[in-house]
Amino acid sequence: MNEPNKQKEKEEPGERGEPGEGAGAGAALRGVHRFRARSAYDRAFAACRYAGVGEDAAEAVPRDPVGRAANALRLSAGSLAALAASAPDPAADARCARNTAAAAALAAQLAAAHDSSAASASALRAALAASRAAAGAAGGSARGQDPSLNTSAEEAERHAVAMARAAGWIRTT
Repeated sequence: MNEPNKQKEKEEPGERGEPGEGAGAGAALRGVHRFRARSAYDRAFAACRYAGVGEDAAEAVPRDPVGRAANALRLSAGSLAALAASAPDPAADARCARNTAAAAALAAQLAAAHDSSAASASALRAALAASRAAAGAAGGSARGQDPSLNTSAEEAERHAVAMARAAGWIRTT
């Protein structure tokens, strides 16, 4: 089910979002968006696993929260595969990160419903904030290229991971 982890690539210097020029800038932005997309997918996967939902529960027309979360997880995996196979495009890459963050927020809703603890409620709020920040980074006139929006989205993603870990959704190794 966690197929995209097999595709995980080694990040080269400059791919984590350091400033660059020309084609290097596209690769640097790709690293920023890929980090968030991968992280959000991993959060979605962990939240679904925590709630006992696998991709096999995906439906073409989801009728319940389980089907919606499983379908979002499946679509996110496809989105990550497309991101890995395409040329750098900051707008498209930012949309991929936005879509996986939205899937993670959907999975967080399911996980929080599965466990009504304060930690789960905090993790849900953080997932929703990360989704909003990713949407902000993908939208507007800069479409994935605004450094401050990208930084805010990355910080929100890191916070969402920390809150998901505190809620027990992400297993620490």
